[in-house]
Amino acid sequence: MPRTYCGAVGWRTGQRLAAVLLATAVLTGCGSDGYEARGPFRPLPEGPPPEVGPPSSGAPVPGDPAQPGAGEEGGDPNVVASGLAVPTGLVLMPDGSAIVGERDTGRLLQVFPDRSPAHELMTVPGIDTAGDGGLLGLAVSPTYLEDGLLYAYVSTATDNRVVRFPLGGTPNPVLTGIPRGERHNGGGLLFDPDGHLLVGTGDTGNPALAQDPASLAGKVLRIDVFGRPVGATPVHSRGHRDVTALCQSAVLGEEGDVSSTVYATDGAADGPDSLDVVTAGADVAAAAPLLEVPAEEAGLGGCAAAGSGIFLGSLDGQRVHAFALDETGSVVGDPEEFLVGEYGRLRTVVLDAEGALWITTSNRDGVGTPAEDDDRVLRIQPPSSAGSSPL
Repeated sequence: MPRTYCGAVGWRTGQRLAAVLLATAVLTGCGSDGYEARGPFRPLPEGPPPEVGPPSSGAPVPGDPAQPGAGEEGGDPNVVASGLAVPTGLVLMPDGSAIVGERDTGRLLQVFPDRSPAHELMTVPGIDTAGDGGLLGLAVSPTYLEDGLLYAYVSTATDNRVVRFPLGGTPNPVLTGIPRGERHNGGGLLFDPDGHLLVGTGDTGNPALAQDPASLAGKVLRIDVFGRPVGATPVHSRGHRDVTALCQSAVLGEEGDVSSTVYATDGAADGPDSLDVVTAGADVAAAAPLLEVPAEEAGLGGCAAAGSGIFLGSLDGQRVHAFALDETGSVVGDPEEFLVGEYGRLRTVVLDAEGALWITTSNRDGVGTPAEDDDRVLRIQPPSSAGSSPL
């Protein structure tokens, strides 16, 4: 029988996790009200930019895509969408819905918190899915209400790249030439408070590239919305192995100023995965990570941070890890875990304004064991009825 993560029902975790959740989000109860848009959802036109190149003839062709569905009447209340094919990127929209991208098909679908049927929006062309490539990350423009643009990190036959597009429009390359490999292709995207785009890349299995200042591999890059470096070079930090997700914890100061700490998941081919604090000019290979997750519990693919807590989605570990931070940003106490083994491999983790965690499963990625309704998008209400949002 499916569990419902509302109140204190069905989730036996320690007091520390409750404190993390209390400090990181505004938490609401399990009301049965239907979905109500909080703002406009509208694509705006853009001129005809260049299209992402087609995949190579040797690239694997995805099978018939799963048909998107909704949470079934009387079914698991945590499932807001089902029948997807490896949902990887997920972004929250101004109207309260979310857009999720499928790694292997390039499809973008709109999903809703009230479990209404998912709505297919478009397919990003030119995706090459060889190795762990594909559509690997999404970000919504910080001025979406004015420009209607989404950003995606995608693999082509020759490179990884960042593209942008209005819904239904042709992708326009923003940053190209990110090294492409059979593994460690990265994919993290995040807009910082200044409106600049952070791009997490992978080392393609070659650690030397992560240290090479002339290479875009194994880095966190910082560019403007046109793909131009914010500083002297696009390299913001180096020494990364595989940055699949970026997240930030923003703090509002007494004078209204916003400061933020950026975190990057860093996957390892062998040994533990890590979470790094990203700072300008840093070589993360030469510094101790903020935290490490043992290999059997890792496969980090998602990151959400707010206030004094961080949540990490784990593919191999099939769980979400929750860590508490003190006022200095250091990890305190032991990590807590939830959803252990309940939904299989868990990837993207996003925290919405109401304190709910949106989580994607990744059971149709060739490694997991998919259930009949996989893959799914979950929306979990943590076990508390009060709390405070970071902003």
